[in-house]
Amino acid sequence: MPAPLPYLQGIVYNGSLPNGDRGRRKSRFALCKRSKASGVKPSTVHVISTPQASKAISSKGHHSISFTLSRSQTVVVEYIHDKDTDMFQVGRSTESPIDFVVTDTISGNQNNDETQITQSTISRFACRIVCDRSPPYTARIFAAGFDSSKNIFLGEKAAKWKNPDGHMDGLTTNGVLVMHPKGGFTEESKPGVWREISVCGDVYTLRETRSAQQRGKLVENETNILQDGSLIDLCGATLLWRTADGLLHTPTQKHIEALRQEINAARPQCPVGLNTLAFPSINRKDVVEEKQPWAYLSCGHVHGYHNWGHRSDTEANERECPMCRTVGPYVPLWLGCEAAFYVDAGPPTHAFTPCGHVCSEKSAKYWSQIPLPHGTHAFHAACPFCATQLSGEQKCVKLIFQGPID
Repeated sequence: MPAPLPYLQGIVYNGSLPNGDRGRRKSRFALCKRSKASGVKPSTVHVISTPQASKAISSKGHHSISFTLSRSQTVVVEYIHDKDTDMFQVGRSTESPIDFVVTDTISGNQNNDETQITQSTISRFACRIVCDRSPPYTARIFAAGFDSSKNIFLGEKAAKWKNPDGHMDGLTTNGVLVMHPKGGFTEESKPGVWREISVCGDVYTLRETRSAQQRGKLVENETNILQDGSLIDLCGATLLWRTADGLLHTPTQKHIEALRQEINAARPQCPVGLNTLAFPSINRKDVVEEKQPWAYLSCGHVHGYHNWGHRSDTEANERECPMCRTVGPYVPLWLGCEAAFYVDAGPPTHAFTPCGHVCSEKSAKYWSQIPLPHGTHAFHAACPFCATQLSGEQKCVKLIFQGPID
């Protein structure tokens, strides 16, 4: 049996892609020890003055990285087989070297294939993850992936440089950003600092904008080793890295289903209509059902659906809560059903604002304080289950359920 390696999890649509998992395009991807080592490591360095010579080296069948310094000079670094590691590649391309195909995350599940194709900012060969084949299965991330010709090309306009020790390095156009949480991925976790990873795996502070020519400063005391809960941003999709050990301490799908049944067994009621409310089954997470709980997100009072309380025609979703008169968004509640996003196994008591996805208090508060990259230089907190930008002062609200009167 292949030894289990860590697990890569995309922040996508409450645990599934809008069109379902298809082939190498999935919402989650488990990395397992390959039957034969697939890793590569740097070997011979060639300094070349003609494009023909560069092409000759690149076409030798070896993996290589080419750094074009000028029309008359290219540095080509050959890579050779590494029996001690496995390499996994992530990117937008559907070509065979890509193990995990990712597409742009459209917030709030506003999926449109055409939008993704014409406006994608994710690199075709975005990054590679290299895992040790022996315990503790350390995983390292590098910007850029090898293409079908086993090459990575950094052209004249790409940010690149020679390090003091003589080896070449560079950055991809939109960069690969990584954030390691402080304290791992647990109840006590705090957000870390976003960094950029170079083609050779060094860690840098962020550029002024995503694709600026000038690199950030080298962060010498940090590494490209992925930890449980590390976030990887590919400029259009954010991935969550979970280790095999971390997942052992994470609630399972069965646990979340048990929590759903427990809430429904308590027979929460609409305080106005007095009808019993129930979270729909996880398989029906796209259809609003008759008994579905709704909430006023400014105060957290949970009701059944009703069509009154509108404050104005312009703000269609602004309603006045009949319990406390607070005005705010009124939305259906959905149980967040992707277990890997939970930092603890607590009951689902809090909802994200404004989407209405529900999870444990500590999970809601953790994701509410994580600034996720957005566009070329903005950051904002987003719901992990649907990628909707969070709003409001707290970005989440404690839900107030009313139990049955009998």
